Amino acid sequence: MSSSNWDERFFADLAFTGDEPGAREPRAPSRLKSRIYSTLVRRQTQTEPLLSLTETKTAGRALCVFENLLQIMPFGESAKSFNACSVCHARVLAELLEKAPIFWPHCPYVGFQKR
Repeated sequence: MSSSNWDERFFADLAFTGDEPGAREPRAPSRLKSRIYSTLVRRQTQTEPLLSLTETKTAGRALCVFENLLQIMPFGESAKSFNACSVCHARVLAELLEKAPIFWPHCPYVGFQKR
């Protein structure tokens, strides 16, 4: 099995057992989900720039409170391609605590903390 196929299967299995209601296997820990998400976004930024926050919002994705703030600041679009999660305290909390006390609307890390 190639590395790419193995990665795909691993993440598909992880997603199934983690989010499916009534799954027979235990859910993936929210800290693991947070670390995987952070790693994937970090790798994506190494190969190509992220969409700007304006483009992301236009595409229909809701922005968290910090992304909204960055999006309305008078910066160029290239500066708005910055991954705000990389410096956000919510990311740090989510990667370290299983039930992190974060409640920001539209924060991807809050979604991993299924309470």
